[in-house]
Amino acid sequence: MQLIEGQILEVSTAYAPDQIFAPESPRDRPLPRVFISPQRYIQGPRVLEEIGRYLSLLPATRVALLMSRRGSQNEGMRLREALRLEGIEDVLCLFEGECSLDEITTHADALTTERIDCVIALGGGKCIDAGKAIAFRLDCPIVVVPTLASNDAPCSAVSILYTPEGVSAGVEFFPTNPAIVVVDTEIVALAPERFLVAGMGDAMATWYEARICLLNPKAVTTMGARPTLASAAIGETCARTLFEQGTAAAAAVAANTIDESLEAIVEANTLLSGLGFESGGLAAAHAIAQGYTTHSGVQRNYLHGELVAMGTLTQLLMEGRPEEADKVARFFASVGLPIHLGQLSLDEADRGSLEQIAEAALEFPFIGNMPIPVGAEGIRGAMMHAHQLGRRVAADVGDESYRRLRED
Repeated sequence: MQLIEGQILEVSTAYAPDQIFAPESPRDRPLPRVFISPQRYIQGPRVLEEIGRYLSLLPATRVALLMSRRGSQNEGMRLREALRLEGIEDVLCLFEGECSLDEITTHADALTTERIDCVIALGGGKCIDAGKAIAFRLDCPIVVVPTLASNDAPCSAVSILYTPEGVSAGVEFFPTNPAIVVVDTEIVALAPERFLVAGMGDAMATWYEARICLLNPKAVTTMGARPTLASAAIGETCARTLFEQGTAAAAAVAANTIDESLEAIVEANTLLSGLGFESGGLAAAHAIAQGYTTHSGVQRNYLHGELVAMGTLTQLLMEGRPEEADKVARFFASVGLPIHLGQLSLDEADRGSLEQIAEAALEFPFIGNMPIPVGAEGIRGAMMHAHQLGRRVAADVGDESYRRLRED
């Protein structure tokens, strides 16, 4: 890590889990259980208009706003007006699309001479992650305003970094989670249905991975610690909410309406999944999803949660739980998530690509949380079993939801 005029120009490792919760010594006692979360989570229709009052909790009178050019012309206008009505000044920063060190340091440098009380990041996962990293470099709180419910980035204390070209470039951990997360469900309801559905794919993995970590005494969470009972309970509630409310919530978004099912799924995708993955742990589902990103066609055309959905089916078959995998596959089919390789534009006969994906999955640090020996051939075999299961389910219940989401 290099410091120039107070600015961090490289990835900080000061708050990496092994530095805080799992130091090399002492080894004479077990790892602690650790639960982390944002300070405030606020969700509901039109809550964006009340953000000025929420910022009094910090307090903040002058803020930096990070958003895309499109966002600045839409939700950003509502946000700036809400701040103006409360007498809060803003400094606008346009996000150019990649959560890269180049973009992060450019904005951090520009804001060094500004007197700001917090950074507000409005947008999707990459914009939010960039906002966290910028706020960390400026030593001020981050306030997150997600415009999609497609992933669980809003609540976490970690950013996924990329090169300016969009290639994965590691992660950065922060000492605190966001100070405030504000989710306006009116905005989420107007977004394309595919994003909400992708969020369900990411969220469904929360319970199945947390369960693995809870039952395996050698498993560690992303914090380098043991999971808590609370995080496992949150993960289980997340999955139950998806099964019970997911189909209705997708229909609500398709109709651009807000109802209780949508509110429940937005909370599951954002808060429950965020708390559950960070304090409950990850396993094969996310490892395999990460493996899929090494295939350029998949990485370019499919969302994170869609890849995690396929990873979840594979993990359940690795565990030897075919009935649960069938249940999950039928739910995924009902909302339009991919359930076989063809729905990720992959050919089951392309052994080279499948081997590449399996090898990449082995490099994911939390694949070791699986309680069974895991090798590339075993992963590839489980991927094929998941593909065959998905084919059977698709033949049984159809793939209308999947095709409709890609026609919109």
